Amino acid sequence: MSLTYQALLSISFWDCQLHVELMMARLQLWTVGSMATVVLSMCLAISRDSDLPVVEMGKQGPVEIVKKESHPVMLRHKRDWLWNFLYVAEEKPAPIPYKIGQLRSSKSADVNWYKIEGEGAGKIFTVDRKGDLFVTKTLDREEKNFYKLTATMYDGRNNVIEESGEFIVHVTDINDNTPVFPSTYNGSIDERSSIGVKVVDVLATDADDPTTANADLRYSLTPDGDVSAFEIDSKTGTIRCKVNTLDRETKSQYVVVVKAQDMMGMASGSTATTSVTITIADINDNEASFIRKSYELEVPETHKVNEKIGTLELEDRDQVQNKEPIFTIQHEYKKLFNVELNPNKDGNLILKQALDFEVTNSYSFSVQVKENVHGTADNANSAVTTAQVNIKVLDVDEPPVFSQSIYTFSVVEERLVSNIGTVWARDPDKANKSIRYSILDKDCPIGINPLTGQLFTLRTLDRELEATHMFQVKAVEEPIGLESFVKVNIVVQDINDNKPELDVDEIFVCENDITNTVIGTLKAIDKDDQPALFTFSLASESSNFSIKDYGNNTAEIMVKQGPFSLDDPKDYKVDVRISDGGRPVLTSITALAIKSCRCDARRIPTQCKAGARRMSVSVHALIAILLCILTILVIVILFVMRKRYQKDSLASMKNSGEIHEQLVTYDEEGGGEMDTNGYDVSILTSACHDGSLLRHPDCHPHPSLYAMVQKPPQPTACKGDMAAMIEVKKDEADHDRDGFPYDTLHIYGYEGPESLAGSLSSLDSSSTASNLDYDFLNDWGPRFRTLAELYGVDGSDYFHQY
Repeated sequence: MSLTYQALLSISFWDCQLHVELMMARLQLWTVGSMATVVLSMCLAISRDSDLPVVEMGKQGPVEIVKKESHPVMLRHKRDWLWNFLYVAEEKPAPIPYKIGQLRSSKSADVNWYKIEGEGAGKIFTVDRKGDLFVTKTLDREEKNFYKLTATMYDGRNNVIEESGEFIVHVTDINDNTPVFPSTYNGSIDERSSIGVKVVDVLATDADDPTTANADLRYSLTPDGDVSAFEIDSKTGTIRCKVNTLDRETKSQYVVVVKAQDMMGMASGSTATTSVTITIADINDNEASFIRKSYELEVPETHKVNEKIGTLELEDRDQVQNKEPIFTIQHEYKKLFNVELNPNKDGNLILKQALDFEVTNSYSFSVQVKENVHGTADNANSAVTTAQVNIKVLDVDEPPVFSQSIYTFSVVEERLVSNIGTVWARDPDKANKSIRYSILDKDCPIGINPLTGQLFTLRTLDRELEATHMFQVKAVEEPIGLESFVKVNIVVQDINDNKPELDVDEIFVCENDITNTVIGTLKAIDKDDQPALFTFSLASESSNFSIKDYGNNTAEIMVKQGPFSLDDPKDYKVDVRISDGGRPVLTSITALAIKSCRCDARRIPTQCKAGARRMSVSVHALIAILLCILTILVIVILFVMRKRYQKDSLASMKNSGEIHEQLVTYDEEGGGEMDTNGYDVSILTSACHDGSLLRHPDCHPHPSLYAMVQKPPQPTACKGDMAAMIEVKKDEADHDRDGFPYDTLHIYGYEGPESLAGSLSSLDSSSTASNLDYDFLNDWGPRFRTLAELYGVDGSDYFHQY
């Protein structure tokens, strides 16, 4: 088909539709006119009944009506514009402007030109001099469905013939939009649901005019999806179930395709499709079934109580959250075993009581399972609801078993008890081995008979020091076997073995206290764990004070006779006797010191005489204090004796007039001529200048010790030269009054006269054996004079100076 033919068909279609719309507009105008005539007739009838002046249109004009009124009336002239409602179809092509109507007026005047203003004037709508209204472009109702415009007529002199009049151009709708689904849809429905149960609402939208058939949608399911179990309402789009046989275990998901079509579903309407996924939700419609008819289990006799023995697996096609199996054990075995659900809704067989192979070595019982399902179960005829459970108990070498989980005995304090009680254990196995007992805790005051388990005390117990003794007893199978432990508590029972003790604050008596003045309250304490009834009295008669016992574990000390004075040199005290009233009755006597004070009128002391209060020191503390004092005295005596001995020794040395030299011998090899660490070189070298170290009686300077040792007069020294030299030097030091009181001579590595290797010391070596010539030190100046004398001077030359 050519483009021209298509354009002609399109124009014809728009013209036909325009004529139809114009006819509808005329029908609306006729309806409005008829209603206006009826309303006017009713108003005239009401005015006659109310005696209001009625104007007869055919007899009186407007001027006469104005004259009859008592006040002026503004008259509104009827407009002379004549036109129909204007319509333009959307999406109509406008390659050239096309006419949609004409602007006219009832006035008979020469109209020269027209002017329009408003929405789209000049751009979308234009008017020519004849009043023909044209559209210049394609319109879209979905963007804007009407335009408001005003028109004005002018004559040839540009005078306004008719004032502006408003008119509306309506854009009529065509079916140019297809339905649209906002998104994909998902639905869910329980299996076995009834017919007609709603699944999901599917809705599409159409941008066309909702008041026309262009946007009137109809829904249907297409064969592209599964339509066997669901249907859809064509107007509302609600999908419902149309069968009551949905089974999740057979098919858990359906996919249906929904088609939406406008034009009320006519074949000419536009369509759109979407897929809807419908999930079948699970319900409990399958009965739990054992996977086996019998279960064989093995369990050791030492298996812990309340722990799992094995699992009774079930088969149930329902989802885990919907499974509700209920297990029932044969009645006589309910005390021994129980079945609990695990997370997978299988049955865990639990042990409720301890097993004993020696008593029962096997068990056999039945277990039933049932489930509350909705309706008739799918597997009602095939489910296995009863299973036989066979348990074999395995023998295990078990440790000894005590007769009690914890033992508690009582022992009276301060007594040696030979039979406190017996701890007993047995071997639960058939071997029935003998048991040996022992106590693990060290320093435990309780002993145990290793064969019988009888407990006894190793020493007396003191409740006041430790009221309860706890320890563990070990039981071991003989000869060497398994062991077990048990806790034992020994409660120490109290006896009246502690004397009462006085508990009182500082007591004073005032100088002006009169007879029967209460000067203090007496109380007592007792370390024993027994109710005590304390009685107070004076152990010795007192001329100044008395005690009044109230019989409620308290007493008061009162003034018996005065007077009292701070100038009195004696101290006041009373001996208080306290009895605890126990069995046996224990009594203590405590010396209570009473201070004498000078008090004011309110008996508040202002000045008191210093007095010693009672002191109570234990015998152990006194012994410890005496031992400390004795130890200090012994140390002091030894120190004094040592000082005295040293002083006497020093005095005897001074009296003898002898000054001993110090000879230090090091049993190590020397370093030769270059070893200067073992002696003070400065002292040795000073002899070269003034000879102050070693002097002869003639006060002439002698050669240095180092030079003499290094360069003996004879080239080869005999083995005894060293000893002779030491004697000579010793005599020189003894007779030298100007030298140091003590000199030190270091002897290095003297091998002795019988050594085959000879001495390794350089003292016996002559300097002439050295390959070095030290005479060049004389040419270095005064600074090296000493060094030249030590190493560079020949022995005969050196001795010639003396």
